[in-house]
Amino acid sequence: MVRQLRRLNSSKYKDIAMTKLLPTSTAGSLPKPSWLATPQTLWSPWKLEGEALIAGKQDALRLAVDDQRRAGIDIVGDGEQTRQHFVTTFIEHLDGVDFEKRETVRIRNRYDASVPTVVGAVSRSRPVFVEDARFLRAQTDQPIKWTLPGPMTMIDTLYDAHYQSREKLAWEFAQILNQEARELEAAGVDIIQFDEPAFNVFFDEANDWGIATLERAIEGLKCETAVHICYGYGIKANTDWKKTLGSEWRQYEEIFPNLRKSKIDIISLECHHSRVPMDLIELIRGKRVMVGAIDVASDTVETPEEVADTLRKALEFVDADKLYPSTNCGMTPLSRRVANGKLKALGAGAEIIRKELAA
Repeated sequence: MVRQLRRLNSSKYKDIAMTKLLPTSTAGSLPKPSWLATPQTLWSPWKLEGEALIAGKQDALRLAVDDQRRAGIDIVGDGEQTRQHFVTTFIEHLDGVDFEKRETVRIRNRYDASVPTVVGAVSRSRPVFVEDARFLRAQTDQPIKWTLPGPMTMIDTLYDAHYQSREKLAWEFAQILNQEARELEAAGVDIIQFDEPAFNVFFDEANDWGIATLERAIEGLKCETAVHICYGYGIKANTDWKKTLGSEWRQYEEIFPNLRKSKIDIISLECHHSRVPMDLIELIRGKRVMVGAIDVASDTVETPEEVADTLRKALEFVDADKLYPSTNCGMTPLSRRVANGKLKALGAGAEIIRKELAA
């Protein structure tokens, strides 16, 4: 009876949180504790090994959940605490990819990186993140979101010596992602988000087959699905690229019309301190929208009123019941102090708007 009551209370809390006006979330990653990995560093090696590493990852995940809870974040993520990178950690668990055989490729037509090579047919012989998702589910009664790399972004982070076709490899990855996503849903995940920054660069491919491969990745899912499309982490290669984009960043204009027609439930985009015209949100009218109200490329912590101002502007183009305040991107490159301050500003800023809407 006690267990049944606990489950009922948990379900009731989650239902309330999922229907809450302006439910807040993060786009993905949060900074890792300094005892687990080098702070403010992408692809940072783990500082622990073996059983200590497993325990350390779980401790970091618990800490990330607590940080979000204290900040008033409604939809909780794992902060990607158990992975070194949002793309390659998933890929390294797949068959057909050789991490010892590396090639240098151009990532997002922006910067060079040494990446693993596809040497044979890619497949998933076992779940990748499912146990981590179950662990996250056990830490909170709030709705949880899990992030996965999207098919197009995966192919853009590899050297393909086997298929020699970006489209064919993307379809293979879409099938693999669907297998993982179905098991994540069964583990209790409420929202599965696919990260597709490549959509903001390869417009023709995104419209020709990229969105279709994303729909293959969500096939059969009953949980909510999201796609996150941003201008990247706050690293030099990305900030330098942004300086070349002119006074208005209209990249979303190329893909939003087809995303509006897609089966994806939620579209996540970058807004705060970007040069994205807010009225582009009108192109996805009817979709739920994760509005980036936190700048991840700056150490300056937003005030709640600054967050609220971004949300007010967004509300001109998206209905309040479809607005999900979020961050522009992941916050791995930031310090934990700065990231926590930004999370609190996000939670407080959303609350300002809730009160205004209720007045």
